[in-house]
Amino acid sequence: MLVPISWLREYVNLDMPLEVLVERLTFGGLEVVGVERIGETWDRDTVVVGEVVSVRQHPNADRLVLVTINYGKEQPLEVVTGAPNLKVGDSGQKVVFAMVGARLIDPYADTLRYQTLKKSKIRGVTSEGMVCSEKELGISEEHTGIMILPDDAPVGMPFADYWGDTVLELDLTPNLAHASSIVGVAREVAAMTGATLHIPALAVQAEGEPIEGKIEIEIQDPDLCPRYSAALIRGVKIGPSPMWMQRRLTLAGMRPINNIVDITNYVMLEWGQPLHAFDYHRLQSRTPGGPPTIIVRRAHQGERMTTLDGVQREFTDDMLLITDGGGPVAVAGVMGGEDSEITEDTVDILLESANFYNISVRRTAARLKIPSEAAQHFGKGVDPELTVVALRRAAELMRALADGTVAQGFADAYPNKPATKVVDLPTTEVTRILGITLSAEEIARMLKSLDFATEIIPGESPVVRATVPSFRLDVSLPADLLEEVARLYGYDRLPVSLLAEELTVQMPNRDLEVEEKVRDVLVGCGLTEIITYSMTSLASVARLNVDQTPPDPKSYIEIANPLNREQRFLRQTLMNTTLETMASNLRFVERVAVLEIGSVYLREEGEALPAEPRRLSIGLCGPREARSWLSSEGENFGFYDLKGIIETLCARLGIQDVHVEATQHPTLHPGRAARLSIGGVDAGVFGEVHPLVRANFDLPDETVCLAELDLEVLLSAARLTESFAAISRMPALKLDLAVVVDEQTPSDQVAALIRETGGATLVDVVLFDVYRGAQIGEGKKSLAYSLTFQAMDRTLTTEEATKQRERIVARLSRELGATVRG
Repeated sequence: MLVPISWLREYVNLDMPLEVLVERLTFGGLEVVGVERIGETWDRDTVVVGEVVSVRQHPNADRLVLVTINYGKEQPLEVVTGAPNLKVGDSGQKVVFAMVGARLIDPYADTLRYQTLKKSKIRGVTSEGMVCSEKELGISEEHTGIMILPDDAPVGMPFADYWGDTVLELDLTPNLAHASSIVGVAREVAAMTGATLHIPALAVQAEGEPIEGKIEIEIQDPDLCPRYSAALIRGVKIGPSPMWMQRRLTLAGMRPINNIVDITNYVMLEWGQPLHAFDYHRLQSRTPGGPPTIIVRRAHQGERMTTLDGVQREFTDDMLLITDGGGPVAVAGVMGGEDSEITEDTVDILLESANFYNISVRRTAARLKIPSEAAQHFGKGVDPELTVVALRRAAELMRALADGTVAQGFADAYPNKPATKVVDLPTTEVTRILGITLSAEEIARMLKSLDFATEIIPGESPVVRATVPSFRLDVSLPADLLEEVARLYGYDRLPVSLLAEELTVQMPNRDLEVEEKVRDVLVGCGLTEIITYSMTSLASVARLNVDQTPPDPKSYIEIANPLNREQRFLRQTLMNTTLETMASNLRFVERVAVLEIGSVYLREEGEALPAEPRRLSIGLCGPREARSWLSSEGENFGFYDLKGIIETLCARLGIQDVHVEATQHPTLHPGRAARLSIGGVDAGVFGEVHPLVRANFDLPDETVCLAELDLEVLLSAARLTESFAAISRMPALKLDLAVVVDEQTPSDQVAALIRETGGATLVDVVLFDVYRGAQIGEGKKSLAYSLTFQAMDRTLTTEEATKQRERIVARLSRELGATVRG
């Protein structure tokens, strides 16, 4: 929420430094996340209010004019401009005049860039400065014409003094909905600082006919619409709103449109009550010859209407609509309909000020994907007593700024007036919960400053009885009053105390512990953890295939109210999001090594909810070693780097019976893809990404390694309790063994048979060479292993080791057809 200080001053005296106000608001729960000083870059000597003395045609250019500016000095200056809103013969307009030396925003630059104004000749005529547009001043993106100021703008005044302001950006939590307006923030400031609050009584000059008989209102679903109020304003003139209102709306983050729309937005920002204006003559009656009728009801299933954004919406029967005698005219609390909108030809206006059930508005806005300002306000909860207050304010503004005539009285249907809430707060609870001792009088004074009516009930433990104001929808329990006391006392002043009781014994969570161990091991291998959204698009998943064949949407779970169109489905793999993240990072760095642990969502036949197994993804690309003076031109990551990381992970987790075998996968490069299995259970795939898939994700033309492993299998196979064996003091004996096997025979299978056959004295097996060539024949490969033999109780002889080696050779020959390479 953006709060201009100048607007806030209208309702509360601010005689304290800005820094003190910011600190007090933040420690009172209204966190100030940003402070913007409008006009901070406008030089006071060179950017001033000017007055147009005359406008004449440029002698050498048809589209340029020469403007003489009075800027408060004896001698006016002349500037050249092509602004379309200054015509030959104009005079008297107040403008923003920048003299030579002024520092302004370059309106034609793609990024924010400042330029210093210099004296220049334009088509042979010297220009002594510039008349400025809003974009050049940084006020808005408007650059089609220069900024025209109100007639009462004082000539020669520094523009920073005239237009400058300070805007606070507040980050309000949902329970502070009552502060989502200028008046609401003013109440909070007054309560926290003791400043004087002055909210004037609102009156409207109603000179029209009585509203009775001009409109009928019927609320068919009061559970979703507790109150509906309306005012009738006739004879309005549609046009721009005054500059002071446009300025405040702009500072508060809203774009001015016209006086009627701007007034509804202005009152919403000021009081927190959304309004909607209907063209009175476009509303239909329920009976022939009768007045227009407003019916508030739930939608009929499949009912349709085109909203103000030009989109035809289809409604379900749990959505609330505003209808007339002909059908829907607005989505309650969300957006109006196209058929009854205000146009330039509108003369009479029916102004709606209603109250809607916040949950209903939130659901409707989310399903229809309409994040309107009104829906955001209603979604947090709005005081039903505000409807008539806002009507008074808006109707009077429309009378004053749009020349309207306000009908006497308001149409007001209020079938569900909530009961007044009364909450008792024992003073002992303040001590028990907050750890501070306050008297009943002090507590009552704090609550009174927030507009609570209070009564002190005496006794051994006095009780403060608080009558909750209507705008405090968040207060219903003693704990809510405690929160108000804590906010006003100051969270920073509350004492710090330790727990008086011992913590309960923490039960171990094996899955969580092993998952953290996985992270620790992989981070130790040099990887960085990433977190991506659980939602994805089918187009993104399709890029995992070489030909980008899209998956079947029916196999995926679609989200009813996605964040955006690109995140409509729950993911079934981490591969695509990992590759997308790598592509994004590789635009800025040359080396990426990442991991992600996250759930995927798989449909289960006959089940309402999906299975959510966890997966582990690993992505590598770029130099194996980070660039340094030791490794300036090292090799890039490859298949065996990824395989080594996976093997390290399995070893650190104590996982046994790990097997790796060649496989095929649509995302991975043929011949450079492998499948991991643990105890015969499939645990995932890894390898180098196929070049065409790499191109699908806009990855660089270099090796990209990717793994996706089933974390559930890893966790179930992990053995975190490590076992240790005694170290032999006897010398080891090493022999080499080179065998020739078929090309398809995995080296791991050969190594496993060697270990099984070698017995207890074979303590290590290392593959140190792989050879393919004409000497061993086509379709064959030579695997050379280093065998280490060692006994615990004696020194092994060469003869003993050789016998073991011969037994190994015999088994390899018998089971794999291996031959010893000579």
